[in-house]
Amino acid sequence: MNAVELWSVTKRFGDHVAVDALSLQVPRGACFGLLGPNGAGKTTTLRMLTTLIPPDEGTVEIFGLDVRTHAMTVRRALGYVPQQLSVEGALTARENVDWFARLYDVPRRERRGRVEEALALVDLEDAADRLASTFSGGMVRRLELAQALVNRPALLILDEPTVGLDPVARDSVWERVVRMQEQYGMTVLLTTHYMEEADALCDTVALMHHGELAATGTPAELRAAQGEGASLEDVFRAVTGAQLEDESKGGLRNVANIRRTARRLG
Repeated sequence: MNAVELWSVTKRFGDHVAVDALSLQVPRGACFGLLGPNGAGKTTTLRMLTTLIPPDEGTVEIFGLDVRTHAMTVRRALGYVPQQLSVEGALTARENVDWFARLYDVPRRERRGRVEEALALVDLEDAADRLASTFSGGMVRRLELAQALVNRPALLILDEPTVGLDPVARDSVWERVVRMQEQYGMTVLLTTHYMEEADALCDTVALMHHGELAATGTPAELRAAQGEGASLEDVFRAVTGAQLEDESKGGLRNVANIRRTARRLG
């Protein structure tokens, strides 16, 4: 059984077709990259996977469960870092993670241990009692990962998790994602505009354009199809005809501004 299966999935907003007859499968334990320019339909696809919106047509299954008929069971299997900022700056890191543990309905007797475990996984024990408003951009992302991991998800979904981070902070976030995937056997599904990230981390990538699946394969297969010496960025440009984004680093406020812009652009 695959972790994720979409069959002929379509989602419309009025006259706009955001996702158009999309079919793809994500194997268990894989790291899968969903790539494409702004407005390609990536975030809409993730919102359907996380049961936030229903598909208009087609079938979406998570570990064999239809997201429309088994929404609550599906949610318990997920960890999700959205484009929207999910950290509350007026709370400490520990309070933020505890809040998510309650949202995920982690049993009371296990809650404290799970919160401490999640903070340790992302190396935030020493900052656990600091307000999130004092965190750098990299620390914000790590705190959001802790929130998403507190329920020990089988599927971790990351929507542009390193947007706005400098290379050192990005490497720090991905080091922890890889470590947690190896430790717990999680399936990871991510979107990113950083092609070197997708090339290094993903077992398989799928490129979307205008709501449709434009290409899929391993990074090596897609690069080889473009010719000797091609990069995944070359593949992106050839398939979508689009330019890649370049974001600047920052702390909590800048992370919020960057994500707000990304959300408006799709």
